[in-house]
Amino acid sequence: MFALVDCNSFYASCEQVFRPDLRGKPVVVLSNNDGCIVARSKEAKALGVPDLQPYFKVENLLRRHGVAIFSSNYPLYGDMSRRVMSTLQGFDTPIEVYSIDEMFLDLSGHSGGELAPLIRDTVWRELRIPVSLGLAPTKTLAKLANRVAKNAPACHGVCILDEPYKWQWVLERTAVREVWGVGRRLESRLRDLGIRSALDLARANSKVLRRHTSVNLERTIEELNGRVCLVLDDLPALKKQIYSTRSFGSRARSLPPLQEAVAHYAARAAEKLRAQRHLTRAVHVFMHTSPHETGYHSASDVVQLACPSDDGRVIVAAARKLAEKLYQPGHTFLKAGVGLLDIVDRRHYQFDLLNRGQSARSDALMNTLDIVNEKLGRGTLFIAGQGTHRPWAMRQQFRSPRYTTRWGEVPQVRA
Repeated sequence: MFALVDCNSFYASCEQVFRPDLRGKPVVVLSNNDGCIVARSKEAKALGVPDLQPYFKVENLLRRHGVAIFSSNYPLYGDMSRRVMSTLQGFDTPIEVYSIDEMFLDLSGHSGGELAPLIRDTVWRELRIPVSLGLAPTKTLAKLANRVAKNAPACHGVCILDEPYKWQWVLERTAVREVWGVGRRLESRLRDLGIRSALDLARANSKVLRRHTSVNLERTIEELNGRVCLVLDDLPALKKQIYSTRSFGSRARSLPPLQEAVAHYAARAAEKLRAQRHLTRAVHVFMHTSPHETGYHSASDVVQLACPSDDGRVIVAAARKLAEKLYQPGHTFLKAGVGLLDIVDRRHYQFDLLNRGQSARSDALMNTLDIVNEKLGRGTLFIAGQGTHRPWAMRQQFRSPRYTTRWGEVPQVRA
């Protein structure tokens, strides 16, 4: 039996953890640079606040109903996600972290009917994060069960599909587009074949459909019928490419702020690279102006490093040189990004006699930088090329404090 634990309206719920006065009230969270609504509490949904809507279009609606507005606070959300995962690990069940707010659990050997409510109540008691659980014999059915648990008040956050008649009842009432792995394009093709509901897909001939689609859909059909094809992945897949990109809070009109931004993204990408113990052999930099304005301009290029490296200084220097090469005066840049390509595992990469790779001093320096930033907060130590004032930084007009990752922003309790 698999269980999918999904944090309800996760970003909004994280904001309510440290603002108990907002529990039971409408809350929305905005995307990068306060652009669009990306998370809504159930109370905000009940008001008819649309998802993925530009903030400026619904600002009056939000103000009129007294909706609490927050900018995205990724350090807070990432840390709360780790805390949820740590709490779930206390139940001694194998875990697969599927996304920042979703985790699969393997409940083999456990009574799902007893454990699921206990998990729900424990996460709420220890973290004040509401979760929904969907239990079923396969991961695909667990996804559907979780959808029912989240949307059906009678379930109280837990839905168990442990018998064929139960999941067939759900499949009959679920549109095929709601099935995990069925996108909009595939839905259109399935409709042409007369498949409109999830039950239609479960009863379809998988061998015939495979001729029109792929083996992935064949596996989905097997899963919808309670036969396991997707096993639990205990270790997250390592990235073959690592990118760090952002739109600027204030557009870059000259080279210095553009280089600072690129250096910052390169340092962040290098940090992710070291976390998975890999090295990069190539650095990609791109930048562009607004596509909605006349005179759109974009530029990108890739540079090969002298030897594979995870040294932030080397990667930042390469990125800054590329930015200088790509920059053209007269353009106002809206976005830039840095990608690390041709990634290799540092534990197995074999250097040659003429190139022994980066030095032990570089390894020690990067290790020290990562330890300090992990203990005292990201950005405590940084490369000078990243700048200090950062006028290009992401616009976060409504950002809440980073309660759990910055000492200066830890909540204070007065008694």
